[in-house]
Amino acid sequence: MSCRFDFSDKQVWITGAGQGIGYHTALAFVAAGASVVGFDKQFSQGEYPFQRVIVDISDASQVKRVCQRLLSDTPHLDVLVNAAGILRTGSTDELAVEDWQACMAVNAGGAFNLFQQTLPQFRQQRAGAIVTVASNAAHAPRIGMSAYGASKAALRSLCLTVALEMAPFGVRCNIVSPGSTDTAMQRSLWHKPEDEQQMIAGYPDQYKLGIPLQKIAQPQEIANAILFLASDSASHIVMQDIVIDGGATLGA
Repeated sequence: MSCRFDFSDKQVWITGAGQGIGYHTALAFVAAGASVVGFDKQFSQGEYPFQRVIVDISDASQVKRVCQRLLSDTPHLDVLVNAAGILRTGSTDELAVEDWQACMAVNAGGAFNLFQQTLPQFRQQRAGAIVTVASNAAHAPRIGMSAYGASKAALRSLCLTVALEMAPFGVRCNIVSPGSTDTAMQRSLWHKPEDEQQMIAGYPDQYKLGIPLQKIAQPQEIANAILFLASDSASHIVMQDIVIDGGATLGA
């Protein structure tokens, strides 16, 4: 893995590090020299070259306990990446209340719980970077994704508010909003061999445009943007939401 950034001696926390974008982001930070702690409910991919912490980020008490323990051991944090997320689909009037609540609790609530425990540390340091993974679904409606889209829109708003609150302390908070990315979550939506190409072409009956770049993203491509935003190369970038979807939302 090529490395364009240097995070030597940096402490990095990443939620959702068990798989998908969070996992590949953790690998990229490790390759860049960082000391990485990955958070997730389970780690099932075999070997992980970083410290793992099993935690349900939607549970505020669990998050508080874990964060306080980690900060007591190493009272410094350079980068927080909120990459954990879940997907629940279904038309709004048929969606189970439990699915709506789960999306809100994990996708928006999980980041809120991490913010509550880490912002005082960042504020005290007067330094640090936070990058949160939202979704292009926060920028454009998607049929059957009212819970997911609403939770990511809530997450986006939360992160912009946190960015405004923390900027005076020299803490930079930004967002990346991926579109279709080759992860287990994405593949759960594909049921036939041709589904990937159909997603690239679009679904006119669902008012969903295709992908102008003619491909879905690889997790490493999202990780590259996250590392950039966390790096000194982005030292004057704050409150930005970079949509990484191959042009699917036409720049919205």
